[in-house]
Amino acid sequence: QVQLVESGGGLVERGGSMKLSCAASGRFFTIRAMGWERQVLPKAREPVALLFDNDTTIYADSAKGRFTIFRDEGKHTVSLQMVDLKPEDTAVYYCFVRVPGEQGLRDHWGRGTQVTVST
Repeated sequence: QVQLVESGGGLVERGGSMKLSCAASGRFFTIRAMGWERQVLPKAREPVALLFDNDTTIYADSAKGRFTIFRDEGKHTVSLQMVDLKPEDTAVYYCFVRVPGEQGLRDHWGRGTQVTVST
């Protein structure tokens, strides 16, 4: 099994910065991709940023220029640095890792961390 523990999150003022981190542990040989999604109920979860093992990154349009995803391979940690936060960034942020398994690639998810940007 793969366990993910998220840290960071909380309340920040408009225009402020925040860093989210997610540490993966458990039984896996390699991580093919790591990323973040966010959700504001009742809307569907939406992708925020994705980092592949070849260092390719993909960002949602809303995140481009403001969010940066990076990893610490030695610690199997993926982080999301967010700057110039806006109230519309308020959401629960979930991290995930994509690892190969017996039946192919599988995503494992964290429990989520709340980010609230005040107006």
